[in-house]
Amino acid sequence: MDSQQGEDNRDGGKRVAIHRPSPCEVIVTLRATSVECSSGAQALAAIDLDALHRVPSRTLRATMANSLPHVYVILGSAQWDFADCQTALNRVPARVISLPPSQVEDEIIAKARDADALVVSSAPVTRGVMGALEGLKVVVRTGVGYDVVDVPAATELGVIVVNIPDLWIREVANHALALLLAWNRGILAMDRQGHAGVWSGRVPGGRIGSLHGETVGIVGLGNIGSAFARRVAALETKVVACDPYVDDKKFAGLGVERVTLETLAERADYVSVHTLLNAETRHLIGEAFFRRMKPTAILINTSRGPVVDEQALARALWEKRLAGAALDVWEEEPVARDSPLLTMDKM
Repeated sequence: MDSQQGEDNRDGGKRVAIHRPSPCEVIVTLRATSVECSSGAQALAAIDLDALHRVPSRTLRATMANSLPHVYVILGSAQWDFADCQTALNRVPARVISLPPSQVEDEIIAKARDADALVVSSAPVTRGVMGALEGLKVVVRTGVGYDVVDVPAATELGVIVVNIPDLWIREVANHALALLLAWNRGILAMDRQGHAGVWSGRVPGGRIGSLHGETVGIVGLGNIGSAFARRVAALETKVVACDPYVDDKKFAGLGVERVTLETLAERADYVSVHTLLNAETRHLIGEAFFRRMKPTAILINTSRGPVVDEQALARALWEKRLAGAALDVWEEEPVARDSPLLTMDKM
């Protein structure tokens, strides 16, 4: 389980260095004539200056425009203004082309055939995509996790992979805390009652409403997990965490107790998941984990949907082995309308 949120890749024992610039800063290093990458340096071609001077200026301008590096931005569900990206790339110079959202490999290949760089949010950059885009040099993932990119294939093909490991750290940590407080204070239930005209005289207390002294378990103590730990500790809770890739010094600095995943499941009143998605963490929170949890405990996931086995979660909720769950992400997005989790009040 690697919660360093994209700072390195340990698949198969390989480490892939991940730089920390903005998506456009890394691409500024591209050159129209020569690019150095992990696969070696491309030699400069000899230029016939006499022949170049004989080319009409209009033709020359068109030729130069066509030879500019092409940076394709494959948009996600949210629409972003990439004008600053084009401004940064003007130093190369390079051309930015925005493409609509796509999850289809052949469609991405067809539309970005001449790409020198890809900037993606959720579009899958597979071995097939990188192999077909023969001029591809850089893939930028506009976020922390890079599970949409086949990093081993990129390493093999000499394509540089870049993520943004310090993006939205506070925002995601705040959102996880908001989900915890929403459950703790019964905000959703009281909101529904209010809209239905039902007046409840329930006074916060007992397990719901009281928040001090409870144990909060964090799965993955990377950047976001650490930010969440600092926030929830301020509410006078006991914070424990599981992360085999973080050293004891960091645990101590945060005032967080290191525990095993099994112990975390058994002790936590609230479990907040903050690990990245890879082969090691897929369905990490599954049947065995849920069977160890308290029947009064709450699960919160703001990391990646497939880290949680949703079928096992639905069974645990149905059998009252778990008090509730708050999911910001799902195994399949958008979530299927027939998902049993959508019919449960405990969700």
